[in-house]
Formats: sequence, C-alpha cells, structure tokens
Amino acid sequence: MEAAERNVSRVLIRALTERMFKHLRKWFVTHIFGRSRQRARLVSKDGRCNIEFGNVDVQSRFIFFVDIWTTVLDLKWRYKMTVFITAFLGSWFLFGLLWYVVAYVHKDLPEFYPPDNRTPCVENVNGMTAAFLFSLETQVTIGYGFRFVTEQCATAIFLLIFQSILGVIINSFMCGAILAKISRPKKRAKTITFSKTAVISKRGGKLCLLIRVANLRKSLLIGGHIYGKLLKTTITPEGETIILDQTNINFVVDTGNENLFFISPLTIYHVIDHHSPFFHMAAETLPQQDFELVVFLDGTVESTSATCQVRTSYVPEEVLWGYRFVPIVSKTKEGKYRVDFHNFGKTVEVETPHCAMCLYNEKDTRARMKKGYDNPNFVLSEVDETDDTQM
Repeated sequence: MEAAERNVSRVLIRALTERMFKHLRKWFVTHIFGRSRQRARLVSKDGRCNIEFGNVDVQSRFIFFVDIWTTVLDLKWRYKMTVFITAFLGSWFLFGLLWYVVAYVHKDLPEFYPPDNRTPCVENVNGMTAAFLFSLETQVTIGYGFRFVTEQCATAIFLLIFQSILGVIINSFMCGAILAKISRPKKRAKTITFSKTAVISKRGGKLCLLIRVANLRKSLLIGGHIYGKLLKTTITPEGETIILDQTNINFVVDTGNENLFFISPLTIYHVIDHHSPFFHMAAETLPQQDFELVVFLDGTVESTSATCQVRTSYVPEEVLWGYRFVPIVSKTKEGKYRVDFHNFGKTVEVETPHCAMCLYNEKDTRARMKKGYDNPNFVLSEVDETDDTQM
C-alpha cells in the first residue's frame, strides 16, 4: 500500500510540475519572445505615424523656419511653452539692456553723479534691475507711473515706440499659436474611435471585411468620407522591391462611403470580390500574411467647421476570420435609442466560408444546378426493341 501511495504521489507531482513548466513556457513566449516578433506598423492604433527622416540636408531644415507658424503649431506642448516663456523673457531682458544702455550713454546712472536739476531720459531707471522692470512695464502696458519716458531723448522715444510695436506682434503670435493649438481638430479626432479588431464574415450574401467606428460626441462630422489603404511589400515584374506599396480599399456602409450620418456607431465593410486584395487569402493563410490595413475617416467638425482626419491600422493578427460584431444599438421603453459601448468591440463566431474563392465557387455551382447545361460526353444510343417473349 505504501509503495502504491508513493507511486501515485510521484505521478501527481510530475503532472503538476509539467503543467507549471508548460504555463511558464507559454508566459515567456507570449510576453518576452512575442514582443520581439511584433510587426512593424506605419500607423499606430491611435493614428500616429511611425516614420522618421534621415540624412536631411541642412538647407532643407531651414525651410521649417520659413513656415514658422506651422512649425510652432506642430511643436509639442513642452516645447511650445518653452518658446512662449523664452520669447517674453528674452524680449524683456533685451529691451531692458537697451534701456540701460540709453541711461548709460545719457549719463543718467547714479555712478555719474548727475545734478538734481538734470532731466533724465527715463525717470527712476538707476540700474539694470530698474531697466528690466521698465521694459516689462512698457511691453505689457502695465504703466505703474513710477518710471516713465521724458521728452529729453529722441532715442528713448524711438525705443519706446519700437518695443511697443514688437510687443504687440509677439503677443499676437504667441497667443494665437496657443489658441490654434488648443482648437486644432486633432483633439476632435480623439472622440472618434475604431474597433480594435476587424472581422471577416458574410454580409448580404457576400464575404466582407467589417470594421466598427463610433462618434463619442453628439455633434456630427459633416461630409464624412471613409476609405482605406492596404500597405504591403511587393516585387514588380522588373524586380524592384516596394516596401510600402499602397492599394486602395473601398469601404462602404449601406448608404455609401460619403456623407455619413454619423450619429450612432457604424459598421463599415469592404466587399471581398475578385478585385479585392483579400480575395486570394483564406482563414488558414491570413495570419501568415504581411500587410497593414490603414483606415481613414475625413470629415468637417460641426462646431468649428475645421476639417479633421481620424486614422487607425490593422495587422493580420487583428483581423478575425469567421466573426461578426455584437449589436450595440437598442430601443428603450421611453422611445430613445441607447448605445451600449460595453459591446462595442465584442465579437461572436459565425459560420463563414474559409476563403472568398470557395464562396464564389459555391454560388457558381448552385447557379449551374438551376440552369441546364449539356454534357458533351453524353452519347444517346438507340436500342432496337425485339419481342423475345414466347407464348
């Protein structure tokens, strides 16, 4: 009995050990080795482009300063605020230095021991700190009344006019840049969301690739237009390798692909027909494909009349063959339409042909069965009937 119990214990321990090592191996493959095998994406899920420019000429870099407005708008917030603070502090300090030079040249500083009846260019500018404060008061038009320009120096009057004009330009540019940065349509695009996965299933008797998109705001996108690009590496007949070869993918809803009534989540679909690049793919070969499907949604923001673009991408691992999306729109007892975003990205498995070619071959077979086709190999042979029956 003891020997049998020991054997049973050893078997249990061995089974538990093997199961534990199996789970550990699966965890390492998924979290460590799996990350190294992630496909490179040109467009991330939130629409950012994963591309960098190398070996750009120095002369080309100076072109960005020609269009300084767009350059400042494209800066990140931390760099924009650095430019904002540097522009004001730098101009205040620069003009403060100029005011100090005016006082020094006119010998209004205390180290020159000016007489009491002498009228200075700027009252109460007795040092660099006072000159900086007067520059700040002039440019931001505070005007405390303690420091002011007199009519003694034409240079001081000219410098006052020049700083006032330049201060207005700096204020207008920097405040306008921050306002334009805040109101850019990119922020509106954040409230447009796509499903994390795309599905392939039958819709209206056709094999389709379906994607769900939703507008999280009640304000509409006017003149919405949706389309896609399939990016993959191709080799031309001449032997040229094109890494980012683009193929147009037409997406439609039941009313077309333009002027979308985007008040509720929409399920857009692409019909996989003979002209589709997905036609020769199958459920078994889809994960081994190397492509990236980029989906674009263009529209005009209703509240600001600004044009915005939302984009996302899907790799083969994010395309589920044989699934469809769960319905999310329902009608309440009060007569309102309710959208349940809890089921926005959920899918259910449905019966689907494992390839588009199989579906069309099946349809052709059914069509032939309904129609009559002559068999060219069929030969009708006539048989002479003889009465061999004997009475």
